[in-house]
Amino acid sequence: MTFPPIRPELAGIAPYGAPQLDVPVQLNVNENPYGPSAAAIADIATSVAEAAVTLNRYPDREFTELRTGLAAYLSRDTSTPVLPEQIWAANGSNEVMLQLLQAFGGPGRTALSFAPTYSMYPEYARDTHTTWVAGTREQDFSLDLDTARALIEEVRPSVVLLPSPNNPTGTALDPAVIDALCEVIGESGILVVDEAYGEFRRQGVPSALDALPRNRNLVVTRTMSKAFAGAGLRLGYLAADPAICDAIRVVRLPYHLSATTQAVALAALRHADELLGNVASLREERDATVTWLRDQGFTVADTDANYALFGMFEDRHAVWQGLLDRGVLIRETGPDGWLRVSIGTPAEMRSFRHALLDVVKTSARKAQENP
Repeated sequence: MTFPPIRPELAGIAPYGAPQLDVPVQLNVNENPYGPSAAAIADIATSVAEAAVTLNRYPDREFTELRTGLAAYLSRDTSTPVLPEQIWAANGSNEVMLQLLQAFGGPGRTALSFAPTYSMYPEYARDTHTTWVAGTREQDFSLDLDTARALIEEVRPSVVLLPSPNNPTGTALDPAVIDALCEVIGESGILVVDEAYGEFRRQGVPSALDALPRNRNLVVTRTMSKAFAGAGLRLGYLAADPAICDAIRVVRLPYHLSATTQAVALAALRHADELLGNVASLREERDATVTWLRDQGFTVADTDANYALFGMFEDRHAVWQGLLDRGVLIRETGPDGWLRVSIGTPAEMRSFRHALLDVVKTSARKAQENP
């Protein structure tokens, strides 16, 4: 017997996490490079100070005011208003997803997605003793409806997880797929459309929120970590049928959202337009980055997120290391041969481009010297 007595299936597994390195240009975890303004910071500080007065008391377990604020925010993005009773929130969309698997997954049940997809999904399944099944996407990382429908009919999953835009590829989900898959899943399961990067989608690409009124088994998740420039806040949330929110209440930990978290999130919502003010410029920078990468001969996945997946590399780790040696940190993720770069400020993206060209040039020279 080894110590500590960890569950056997967890023994020797490395925890999830991207490298946290102190380098001049950090473009590896899809953060918004633009921080909150002085006005937003002041509002946050005042709100936290007010919350601190009653820290001897437990916070509002139902986070009623925050649910109302999040519902109003989401209602700006859909033709049918989202109601507070349709909202659930937790400490990052990671906890939201884990709670969904706790409530709707478990022993004897299955969670399903289509690879490549977010690498934490199978971990949520593992941690909740939910069987994990991964289908495959097309060559362009899109989702073929007939293939998806056939696998769902075969597996009959309790939870289907589909990020849109997809992580790590940035591929947006065809809206027609949502209604079709909700129909095939039926009331024996739920379809979770993970819109962590939803605010970055290109103009004309609708949110899955539009499909909520038609599908009671649909869940749409969002986060304040990305477009809202709140990665340090740790606030994720979902919109769904109120019955789904009630089911999550059964598995949530008591008072899981602190008073300070609720206060900061409400302050962020009051400054939503300002915090989201750089989204348009990040979209432009993303599109320019995709064009530049393709002009250099790289293959780039179409993306509606604030990152770009590009390749192909015989030795992607060597390219990743070469960029790091030049002070630029990106992400070694996705299918073999691909790398992912987050979209940063114009200055950061210039540094990335210069570093990548230098790495490629250096690699080509070494190949000539050592044929």
